[in-house]
Amino acid sequence: MALRPVQVNIKALDAAAVGRFWAEALGWCAYSAGVTTYVGPGGGLVWPDPVSVCVDVVPVPEPKTATKNRVHLDLATTSTAHQAELVERLKALGATPAQVGQGQVPWTVLADPEGNEFCVLEPREVYRDTGPIAAVVVDCADPRAMARFWGEAIDWTLHEVSDRQAVLRSTKGGGPYLEFLRVPGGETVPDRVHLDLLPYPGDDQAAEVQRLRALGATDLDLGQGDVPWTCLADPEGHEFCVLAPS
Repeated sequence: MALRPVQVNIKALDAAAVGRFWAEALGWCAYSAGVTTYVGPGGGLVWPDPVSVCVDVVPVPEPKTATKNRVHLDLATTSTAHQAELVERLKALGATPAQVGQGQVPWTVLADPEGNEFCVLEPREVYRDTGPIAAVVVDCADPRAMARFWGEAIDWTLHEVSDRQAVLRSTKGGGPYLEFLRVPGGETVPDRVHLDLLPYPGDDQAAEVQRLRALGATDLDLGQGDVPWTCLADPEGHEFCVLAPS
């Protein structure tokens, strides 16, 4: 039994517009999959993607608050020229500079058209083979505790754990990293961005959910009603969903 992250779920007032932004930002395609807008590599809709953690933009009636999201994307670049070009292109697409207390850093912090923060990183060798998304980054209070939970929750390899951060990546060696960074302060509003996990074909969704509860996950009522996925929170309250097997 195992689970794998398959997509980053982003809530938006205008899911189609935010989906188009992220498709352009990542060099991928936006696919209208029912009420959501799914963003994944070009060449036709493939779900789940065998390598990439993709983006699913879901319409909601509430706008983002001024509170910083606890989950964000880091985008990879291949050179300083590429970083500068990408930042300018993203601004032209509707991104705006964002201040999250970063100070003087070599990366650029931006927000998408609805205020969801993300970073355009300076070139780093560690992200040379990730694709456009270098990492899914999660603010947390205790990276070691997150490593214990998420190291058991998903089938990714734990690459690093310290008091400052915990880093996981797919055992297949491709796609983005999942990074838990120690950041002061806890959640004050519901997460606007979260991970969606998927069981492998033939695995039992209910059994996986029960396994996660035993690891310390708790049930989460977001008013989702009768849906085929299960909403949970990890031991620090980060929301995530366990989808029905494909």
